[in-house]
Amino acid sequence: MSRSDLPGRGTPDNPPNRYEPLHIELDPDDGEDSFGPQSLSTILYRDTSRTILAENDSPDVGFRFSLNPYRGCEHGCIYCLGPDTPILHADMTWRRIGDVRMGDELVAFDEFPEPGRTRKLRKGVVEAVWWSRKPTLRLVAERTEVVTTAEHRWLQARDFRWSSSQQLTAGKKLRYLPTPGDSAVDEEYRAGYLSGLSLGDGTFRYQPGWRSNRLGFPAAYWRVALIDDEPLTRAVEYLRLFGVDAYIRPFSDGGQGRPLRKVEVRSLARLGIIHALLNREHDSASYRRGFLAGFFDAEGHNGTSLRISQVDVSVLERVQRYGAGLGFDFRLESRPGAASTLRLVGRFIDRIRFFSACRPAIARKMHAVFGWEMNLDPEPVRAIERGALADVVDIQTSTGTFLAAGLATHNCYARPSHEYLGFSAGLDFERRIMIKENAPELLRQTLLSPRWEPQVVALSGNTDCYQPAERTLRITRSCLEVFVEFLNPVSAITKSALVARDTDLFAALARHDAAHVLFSVTSLDPELARRMEPRAARPERRLEAMAALAKAGVPVGVMIGPVVPGLNDAEIPRILEAAAGAGARSASWVLLRLPKPVDALFDGWLAQHYPERRERVLGRIREVRAGRLSDPTFFRRHRGQGEYAEHIAQLFDVSARKYGVDGHLPALSTASFRRPPRAGEQLRLL
Repeated sequence: MSRSDLPGRGTPDNPPNRYEPLHIELDPDDGEDSFGPQSLSTILYRDTSRTILAENDSPDVGFRFSLNPYRGCEHGCIYCLGPDTPILHADMTWRRIGDVRMGDELVAFDEFPEPGRTRKLRKGVVEAVWWSRKPTLRLVAERTEVVTTAEHRWLQARDFRWSSSQQLTAGKKLRYLPTPGDSAVDEEYRAGYLSGLSLGDGTFRYQPGWRSNRLGFPAAYWRVALIDDEPLTRAVEYLRLFGVDAYIRPFSDGGQGRPLRKVEVRSLARLGIIHALLNREHDSASYRRGFLAGFFDAEGHNGTSLRISQVDVSVLERVQRYGAGLGFDFRLESRPGAASTLRLVGRFIDRIRFFSACRPAIARKMHAVFGWEMNLDPEPVRAIERGALADVVDIQTSTGTFLAAGLATHNCYARPSHEYLGFSAGLDFERRIMIKENAPELLRQTLLSPRWEPQVVALSGNTDCYQPAERTLRITRSCLEVFVEFLNPVSAITKSALVARDTDLFAALARHDAAHVLFSVTSLDPELARRMEPRAARPERRLEAMAALAKAGVPVGVMIGPVVPGLNDAEIPRILEAAAGAGARSASWVLLRLPKPVDALFDGWLAQHYPERRERVLGRIREVRAGRLSDPTFFRRHRGQGEYAEHIAQLFDVSARKYGVDGHLPALSTASFRRPPRAGEQLRLL
C-alpha cells in the first residue's frame, strides 16, 4: 500500500488558504481512526462564541434549529457586515442584509472567472444567515460606505483579487455597481405604475358622465391582459389601495395560443376612480419611476439591449422625457408605419440601475442580466476607520458572492468555511476542529429562556456531532442530558457508531416521543467506505449501533448520502435491505453536490483512488447537475435532474417499498417539554 493510500484522512491535499490565517490558541488532542491508526493528529480549537443554536429556514430542510458542538463555524464567523448594509436582490431591489432570509435570491457573480474569461453575473440563493457581535471597521469609498469586519473580503478593481477590509488602504479601488437614490414605493409611484401599464398594454373605454350601456351609452371597461402574472398581481394590489377591487381572470387571445390573463374593471364608479388616476400626471420622481416600470412591464424587452416599443411615438417621447429626468439616456429609433423603439444607451450596468430605480415587476425580463459579463466601475477607497463592537450579519450564498452597498463582496461555507477560520478547505477541514466546550451550559440557558418555544433541534446541522473527539470530550452527551432534563425533542444524524454509547439518553427521550436517530450510510463495500470516509465507523458498526438503538425503542432511519452517480448508486438496494434488518423504519437519500473548492478536492480524490472511473463519475455528476458539478437550487440540490437522476430516484423508491422503509418516522412531540426550576427558585403552588 502506498503512503498516499494509507487510511486516516479523506483527502491528502491541503491547498493554500485563499485568505490569510487567524492566530488561534491550539489545544492538541489525539484520537482514534476507525479504519486504522491515524497518520496525523487532530488539533482542537476552542470556540468561545456565546450562542449554541443555529437557525435555519431553508424550505428543503426539515428543521429550524440545529446544535453543532464541533466546528461551530456558523457561530465563530467573522465574515460579517452591519445589518443596515443594503444588498442587491434578484428583483433588483436593494434591501438591508439584516432583513435577509433563507431562500432569498440575490444578484451575485462568479467567485472566480473561468480561465481566460471574465466574471459573469449569476443568481445567488441565500443558504444560511448568522448574527454575531464583533469589532467593526468603517469602509469609506467615494460613493458608498459600509460597516464591516476586518476579515471581510472585497473584489479589487485593478487585478481582480480578493482583499480583506484590513488589507485595504486609501487609494485602493474596488468593483462597484452604482446604487439608486430613493426607490420607495408610495402613492405617486403606484399611480405612475398603473398609468404606464395602462398606456403600454391596456384598454380604457370610459368618459366621465357615461352611464349604463343599457341606456344607450357605450360599454365601459378598463382592462390589461398579459402573459406574465406579476404586473397583474401588482395592479390588483395597487388598485385596491385606491379603493378599486379587481381580480385576475383568464382571457381569450382570439385563438393565437398565448396563455393570457387579465385584470378588468366594469363598475362605472370604479372606472371613475381609474379615470382620475390615469389622467393626472404628477411632477415627481416617484411618479416617473412608477410610470417607467409599468410601461416597461407592458412593452419592454431586455436582451442584447434594453428596449421599449410602441406605435404611439408621443407616448415614447413621454417615456424618454421621464427617463432623462432620472438620469437614463433613451434613444428614439423611429419606424414609420410600425412600432418605434426606445433603446437605453450606455453600459450594461445602466440596465441594472434602471431596474433598481424603477422596480418593474416581471422577473424574467430582469433576470436576463444573469450570464452577462460583470463590468463594474472602479471605486476608490477613501478611508478604513475603526468602529465599535456591534451586531453584524453574515450570509452564505450559493455562489459565495453578492453585492453589498454596491461593492462586490464574498462569502463561503462548509469546507470553504474553514478558510475564513484561517484554515484550508482540504486537510485542515478534517484535522483542525472547532469545539464548543460550554455547549451544555449555553443550551440550558437557551431552553430556560421564556423566549424559547419548544421545538425539534437537529444534532447537527453542519458536521457530525459524534466525531472522534467526542469519545473523550463528551460534549454531545452532555447536551443530550440537557435535552432529557427539559424533554425537548431531538433529531440526530451521524455516521458514527459512538452514538450507541448514548442509547440510554435517546431512549429516555423516545419514551416521550422526543427522539429520532438517522444513520448516514454511504456504502457497504469496506474498501469504498474506507476510502470515502476513512475516519467514520465501518458500515457494519453503524448497523450494529442502529440495531442497539432500535432495540431500546428509539426510532431510527437510514440516509444514503451522498449518492455518487456511477460510484455507489448501485448499492442503494443492499443498503436499504441491511438497514431494514437493523431496525430502520424510514430511509432517505441525498445526491452529491460539489461547490468550490470541494470540486477540485473530489476530482483529486477520484484521480488517486479510482482513476479508471474518474471521467465516468464526473460525467454522471454533470449529467444530473445540468452540465455542472453543483446546483444550489432548493428542492433540486438534494435530488438533481434529468434521466439519470430519475433512475436513481426510482431505484430508491422501489427498494424502499420492497424492504419496508418507505414510511416516515413517528412525529416528534413537544407535549412533555418542561422547565426545571432554577436553583433557589421557589416552586409555585398549584
